[in-house]
Amino acid sequence: MTPSPTDAQLFEVTPPPTPVERLLHLADQYTQHNDALDLLLRATDPPAPDAHAASAQHLAADTQSAIKAIQGERLYESTELTETVMRLKQLTFLASASADLNTGIARELTALAPEAAVSCAMTLAAEARRRRWATAPAPDDQLNTLHRTALAEIACGHVVSSSSLGREFTRSREPKVLMSTLRSLETKGLAERTARSAPAAYIGGPPLDRVRLTSAGITALASVIDAPPARPSTAPGTTPRPLPAAAQAATRSR
Repeated sequence: MTPSPTDAQLFEVTPPPTPVERLLHLADQYTQHNDALDLLLRATDPPAPDAHAASAQHLAADTQSAIKAIQGERLYESTELTETVMRLKQLTFLASASADLNTGIARELTALAPEAAVSCAMTLAAEARRRRWATAPAPDDQLNTLHRTALAEIACGHVVSSSSLGREFTRSREPKVLMSTLRSLETKGLAERTARSAPAAYIGGPPLDRVRLTSAGITALASVIDAPPARPSTAPGTTPRPLPAAAQAATRSR
């Protein structure tokens, strides 16, 4: 008997996120938390002493949950996995401790948390690939090197966007994430912008738009985050020029 569409939907269960995906989502949570603290610190009125406490405690609990998810895989011990768990425990401690401190100091304690979470995700993904876990996702072959780099930079909380005089542009660290790359990721449904959620680029300026990964973007990055970077190709117009005759003779005589 063929099940009806309604019956089939009853058995469609969304698979739980992999530990790597959980860590990438955690990085995004820390980025949002840090952005909120930055906006509080730059507000006209001073923030309440405990304005960030609930968010910090929530982050500590989510980080602890990520640790339990990794431990739930019942993996063989390795230096890489041990250090990954230790770093996450440190994040848990810092997030929890920041809840009892003033906003300025609390911001310093979680400043590097997004990058740390992404680094842990990268290590975990590499271990998953090496051990060929069932939870290791198949790499997304539709992502080129620029896309992969941009996804990783976005996950670390390094990318914001804004506009001026009708022209959109991005702000990011090195390696730069261009607006054309961001638009490509948005078209693929892998990235999105949260308007006016990031601190301004200068004092008195308007808040910037935080660039974030969508759920699909997190899944895509998780599938390639441990992949080695592609070998750079020679760009057009950069073909090395022939050595002068004297230099060629000197080279042959060595």
